[in-house]
Amino acid sequence: MGVLFQAYYFRNQNPNGVPSPLDGNPDIPFWWDHIAAQANAIRRAGFTAVWLPPPLKGASGGFSNGFDVFDDYDLGSKNQKGTVPTRYGSRELLQRCCAILRANGLDIYLDVADHQRDGDQQPFVFRYVDALGQPDKGRFPKNPLDFHPNVPNDPHTFDTSLSFGRNLAPINGEGGHVFRGLLAAGDWLTKALDVQGFRIDEAKGISTDFLLPFLNHGAMARKFAVGEFFDTNIETIRTWKNLVQNRAGAFDFSLHFTLRQMCDFPDFFFMGDLDHAGYTGTDPTGSVTFVENHDTDQNVKGEAIISNKALAYAYILTSEGYPCVFYKDYSTDPGCSGLKPLIDPLIWIHENLAEGPTLQRFKDSSVFAYERLGGPHLLVGLNKDAGHPRTITVATDFGPNFDLEEFTGQGRRMRTDRSGNATITIPKNEAGRGYVCYSRPHPKTPIPVNELETTQEYAGADDLDIRPADNTSFVTVCRVWAKAGSAIRGALFFDHAHWTGATSISLELLNNRDVVLATRDYTATTAQGTAIQARSAETGFHTFRIRSFNTPEANPKPIYFLKASYVSSQTL
Repeated sequence: MGVLFQAYYFRNQNPNGVPSPLDGNPDIPFWWDHIAAQANAIRRAGFTAVWLPPPLKGASGGFSNGFDVFDDYDLGSKNQKGTVPTRYGSRELLQRCCAILRANGLDIYLDVADHQRDGDQQPFVFRYVDALGQPDKGRFPKNPLDFHPNVPNDPHTFDTSLSFGRNLAPINGEGGHVFRGLLAAGDWLTKALDVQGFRIDEAKGISTDFLLPFLNHGAMARKFAVGEFFDTNIETIRTWKNLVQNRAGAFDFSLHFTLRQMCDFPDFFFMGDLDHAGYTGTDPTGSVTFVENHDTDQNVKGEAIISNKALAYAYILTSEGYPCVFYKDYSTDPGCSGLKPLIDPLIWIHENLAEGPTLQRFKDSSVFAYERLGGPHLLVGLNKDAGHPRTITVATDFGPNFDLEEFTGQGRRMRTDRSGNATITIPKNEAGRGYVCYSRPHPKTPIPVNELETTQEYAGADDLDIRPADNTSFVTVCRVWAKAGSAIRGALFFDHAHWTGATSISLELLNNRDVVLATRDYTATTAQGTAIQARSAETGFHTFRIRSFNTPEANPKPIYFLKASYVSSQTL
């Protein structure tokens, strides 16, 4: 099923989030570049997907962590709220980051917050700049009747009190404006970044009557989705999942709090309670497991796990469910916990050994042991006791007189007896390291990196963030970061309404020295999606630009979208 990496965090209970040069230190890279620089290492560690923070411009501008969403069409490309880039960087850096992640074979999940907007100029009135920087002309403006409580609460919403701004009303808003606008904006965002999934923020505050159509619309259809449905009641989670027809998974908060009890209050925890624990115990394929995230780590309500986190990661990375590793726990960055040396072997185990259903093999107040019954089989032992190791004998399905290898480096090779039983010693739980993982001998092969092409879509229109085609000069559509020797392809779709025989559009592709590599003129009879293509000579930015000629008064600046396909470098 893979391993998900949450690639952001909030520093020291600072809601502004990750380090940023916008705080005043130009030596700090923008976050998009910081993640891009680690992309190859992230994949080689065994991660299969990366969860990025909310990418849209927030109400607090350069200080925004992204959850106070302001403009649905500003990825760090408009001069609004006191900044052009977001706290994480510009649109160009974001798209380069996404391309580099894809070049390393990683899926990309975006954090989307479609229940709220913040930064209104007047109460419940939102206006945005356009591609020329003109105020009040940007796409998807919003008015008072687009929000609760100015209209009745939307149906099938589990908690109407959840909002960090103005609460959007996609169902009961006036004329369906919000419903249509959010679907269109989500489609634009998904295509712009070529993402493979979404984390739905505050899912309890979004009507399932909207969320299901949203996840099935346009570019969002068939993408992965997981909801932040912050609840520990398994029946409530199941009800929500049924309403979205299981189109989204759910983060397992019930399991998080069980793991918190084990790690922080071991004297009062019975280890047998880990047996098929949490929501994951009833729906392992529809659950995302986690030890910590950006919200619980803030510990505002005593939700964080303080001690022995490695033991919790040993559990989620060897158990069923889709495990998610938190950046602050994993990273060796200043201020982070640096658990990478302990987590990396567990990721390898997850990807190579942990398959199939789980069978409990031993449990008491201090120890829990279980076997994954698929693939090569995996026997896991967990010990909460910080003072003493434990030796136990358990039945297994490995067979009699079979040699077993321990894959975390915390135990010795052993051999099952003539009945197939295994006697294992689990180390004491010093700093959370009370675990062992046994399986059949298996070559410790490196994680493969499968290079993938990205296709990112760039839409040009006055009310967006990229200008439409212009009669007077070339307009830069985008710059894409392509690796040396790779093909770069740009497929153009354009509005040729009212064109005459003399009207045309010219599309060019330039290298990083501004030398034209490919060009083509498009007329009203040119097939939509006709592409230009060239091969890059060296790694770097390559520019697509566009210009119109002899356009009629009825269509003076033709709108268009460009599908740019290319392979990025795997590192910066």
